[in-house]
Amino acid sequence: MPHIVVAGKLHPAGLALLNAAEGVTFDHIEEISEASYQPYLLQADAIVIRTQPLGAASVALAQRLKIVSRHGVGYDAVDVSALNARRIPLCIVGDVNSVSVAEHAMMLILACAKRLIRADASTRQGPWGWRNRLEASEISGKHLLILGYGRIGRHLARMAAGFGMEIRAYDPYLLAQGWPEGAVAAVPTLADGLAWADVVSVHLPKADRPVLGTVELAQMKPGAMVINTARGGIVDEAALAQALHAGQIGAAGLDVFEAEPPLPDHPLLGFDQVILTPHIAGLTAESAERMAVASVQNVLDFLNGRLDPGLIVNRDALA
Repeated sequence: MPHIVVAGKLHPAGLALLNAAEGVTFDHIEEISEASYQPYLLQADAIVIRTQPLGAASVALAQRLKIVSRHGVGYDAVDVSALNARRIPLCIVGDVNSVSVAEHAMMLILACAKRLIRADASTRQGPWGWRNRLEASEISGKHLLILGYGRIGRHLARMAAGFGMEIRAYDPYLLAQGWPEGAVAAVPTLADGLAWADVVSVHLPKADRPVLGTVELAQMKPGAMVINTARGGIVDEAALAQALHAGQIGAAGLDVFEAEPPLPDHPLLGFDQVILTPHIAGLTAESAERMAVASVQNVLDFLNGRLDPGLIVNRDALA
């Protein structure tokens, strides 16, 4: 009988699906650390894992392992090469949190434009007269550049259009494959888009170097806003802090950081025109339920021979 190890707290809907499944057993370890679930790996035929690492040493312990299912879409903490060496597929959930992330990005855009932290402090602590400085701005008619025009980017475009924003997108993959139909036009180069934008929202995968560094931030309009709900390191945080200090960037909203959680002396913590959230864009009650069910269903589908190959991130290496 296949045995499943669930590493990390799981929404009750996911546990209900496991309890109802016939022909499998499972262990559920709620603590979020690699060491906490390692003692259970000897019996594991499958692993459902949340945010904690899955390193080569853990893969080596799991001699019966046949499938790993990530509770989410990112897999930075998983040693994919160790899985490839044993031809173990790594699957992710499908489109379960793109609306949540897009809503969060939209919230950060509005909070930055309205200088939410300063407005709140003015109300609680004074001076009430801060409002007469007219620092808050409208987003209607402003230019939004979306970096990465996948599911999240397209949801954000739909939401921003409802606020009357003018929207363009930059996505080199789609430029090569064929731009999707719709009202949102592609910018030919990143530099062109940055010079046009009042707001830049990042929805690209992480690369070897930051997409927005010192050079790119300098190409933006003075006072423009930067939003990052994708991955830490896509925006150079030190360069962003310098641009904020110089006034080149007027405000920023970040949900992700290169090192999480950020250290107490992180330079962005000192700016009250910066909105910071603890990597929660995709963590809504609704998306947590969908992720739990989808990550468990992926394991059950694999064991029954019907897992969607489009959800296996290392399928090319396994082929």
